[in-house]
Amino acid sequence: MTKPSIARKGPYAVELKAGERYAWCRCGESGKQPFCDGSHGDTEFRPLVFIADRDRTAYLCGCKATKTPPNCDGTHKGL
Repeated sequence: MTKPSIARKGPYAVELKAGERYAWCRCGESGKQPFCDGSHGDTEFRPLVFIADRDRTAYLCGCKATKTPPNCDGTHKGL
C-alpha cells in the first residue's frame, strides 16, 4: 500500500455545517486541503465522504496518518 503525502504536520480547523456533505482528502495531494479536489486521480486513494452531524469547529487531520479519520488524533506529533 502506498503512503499518502503529508499535507501538513498538524490539523486543519474547519467550520462544519450540520447536514452538509464533505469529502476529506486521504492522499494528501489536494490543493483544497483538508478536502478532496480529485488530485488522487488513478491512485488507490479515495476521499472519506461524511455528513456533519452538527455545526461545529472540527480539527481535520493534515498528516493523513490519523487513526480516527477524518479527525486529528495527534499522530502528527510522532512524525
